[in-house]
Amino acid sequence: MNLKSLINYIIKAKDPRTALIKKNIIFSFLIKGWSGLVQLLLIPATIYCLGSYKNGIWMTISSVLVWIDSMDIGLGNGLRNQLAKDVAHKNWKAARTSVSTTFIMLTAIIIPIAVAAILIVSSINTYAIFNVERSIIDNLNEILTISISTICATFIFKFIGNVYMGLQMPAVNNALVVCGQTLALIAIYLFKYFNIHSLLYVSLAYTFSPLLVYLAAYPVTFILRFPQLRPSVNYFNLAAAKSLILNGLNFFIIQIAGIVLFASSNLLISHFFNPIYVTPYQVAYRYYSFMVIFFTIVVTPFWSATTDAFEHNDYSWIRQSIKKIHRILFLVMLILLIMTLSSNFIYRLWVGNDIKIPYQMSILMAIYIYVILHSMSYSYILNGLGCLRLQIICTVTAAILFIPTAWALCKFFQINGIIISLILLNLPGLFINGVQLYKIINKKATGIWKIQ
Repeated sequence: MNLKSLINYIIKAKDPRTALIKKNIIFSFLIKGWSGLVQLLLIPATIYCLGSYKNGIWMTISSVLVWIDSMDIGLGNGLRNQLAKDVAHKNWKAARTSVSTTFIMLTAIIIPIAVAAILIVSSINTYAIFNVERSIIDNLNEILTISISTICATFIFKFIGNVYMGLQMPAVNNALVVCGQTLALIAIYLFKYFNIHSLLYVSLAYTFSPLLVYLAAYPVTFILRFPQLRPSVNYFNLAAAKSLILNGLNFFIIQIAGIVLFASSNLLISHFFNPIYVTPYQVAYRYYSFMVIFFTIVVTPFWSATTDAFEHNDYSWIRQSIKKIHRILFLVMLILLIMTLSSNFIYRLWVGNDIKIPYQMSILMAIYIYVILHSMSYSYILNGLGCLRLQIICTVTAAILFIPTAWALCKFFQINGIIISLILLNLPGLFINGVQLYKIINKKATGIWKIQ
């Protein structure tokens, strides 16, 4: 049996929706397998080029860039859901309107953000905020300005990934991401080979690589593959823009609150302690985040597929999907346990003996990742149903409490206090997501629990 026959055998299903999910999961595993290898190679190579201190600075800068990359006011996820609905009803004109309106709106949004961000960098003391020694990094503002400019350009074109996810083809989005990572890996290894230790060059490798991939993907997507979806000024529609923003605004609020929780940790460590401590924290996080990659591959196709199932009133399919996800979640728990028991050995193989990660940090990171994934098993289905109100309340509340909670716990537990605060603040959301989904699929949801 050849590979194509094997894949066709595996993806057999009673309905095309499930078959498409299986197909995307299989190809996403193949793609993410390569992505995992790229990440394994990138981290030690980057540390070699920069050292612990400069690498900590780059990790902190990267977490700040995530803020800019997420300022789409929910248009990306709004497009994803709206496109899934349009395609479900085979309304290609509306689909093109959604794509065109999103592209133009993203362009209009990012220009003032880029100008404002660059002006802020030039007018504040970035060395004090990042707790960086000027004698070690003398061009921090230049690095920030170039990185911000590149990320802002990527901000516009990465909506192509949302188009593929709305078409229930997340494997293609994953392929675009991993291509960018691969280009970055090639650049970093060239720096390593030529003994280049420049933070500016490393930042260029990381930020320009995905931009080049999305620029290449634009004509392939909208000229060769889906010309019926090609963005056009003639298809821009203010009413559609309002609908997309309203549809995606709740996602945006959750996204920003999530960034406060997840992406600000590096900045807090750098500011409260020292940039050098960001590196062990990030090594531990990246190690366990391989399970996030694995689980996201499984659950991502269910988001848009759930939207499609809901549009067709297929609650039975949704119930079966939740059971399948929970079986995978049990496997994830076992793998996290094995990863923790072998963590010190893996760290030594991966990044060498110079980077020390306390065992307690590994245990806490494993618990944190499991809490996030368990909550994700509910939230991805809820996202497909458009149930965001309770998620917003939980995530925003956690984001508001995060910095003071982390600051207080760091006094007693040092850097581990940040991870403990993340665990404690995400537990209520996990419980509430589970209760809401149970009520909805059993048609017992009323009041704040029901589909909005």
